[in-house]
Amino acid sequence: MIELETPHGPARAHVNEAAEPVAVLVLGHGAGGGVGAPDLKAATEAALAVNVTTILVEQPYRVAGRKSAAPAAQLDTAWTAVIEQLPINGLPLYVGGRSSGARVACRTSAAVNATGVLCLAFPLHPPGRPEKTRLPELEQVTVPVLIVQGESDPFGMPPEAPNRQVVRLKGNHSLKSDVNGLRDAVRTFLGRGNDGDVD
Repeated sequence: MIELETPHGPARAHVNEAAEPVAVLVLGHGAGGGVGAPDLKAATEAALAVNVTTILVEQPYRVAGRKSAAPAAQLDTAWTAVIEQLPINGLPLYVGGRSSGARVACRTSAAVNATGVLCLAFPLHPPGRPEKTRLPELEQVTVPVLIVQGESDPFGMPPEAPNRQVVRLKGNHSLKSDVNGLRDAVRTFLGRGNDGDVD
């Protein structure tokens, strides 16, 4: 684990190095959760299986012990500052996260020059409020996007698009019900991008 300074206080990066890395995946956590979430753990395992170094980032508000998420602009600024300090070493950079972390990755994908974006349980809208859509955050991404979404997620089901694949799994926003399906989707997405062996 490494601690990195950001304009909003220190963040933490938990580095899981691949044996022979072909790319780097940086993942953020949800608004109220941490980097130990089951879907982040499964995504990390899947990425390492195709030689993608995975770095889990704890936002400064979590490091400071606060439960409530910081405003979006602060999350984005801290995330970008962390990525600028990470040892990417010229490898292709994938960014992503679960829920709120996926939103941050989408909003900043161009700024960090990402190769692709991995969204776990993207919160398309607040529960019961489909009119408050966050679809523009997805639509601003210009690189390939993989969304892994629970079929009964109360935060909605994002639509597919030419550059955006949606894998629907059994379960809800936690993505705990089909961990193997999640691993397969992530492995295929990352492996295809790097000509990796995805068997």
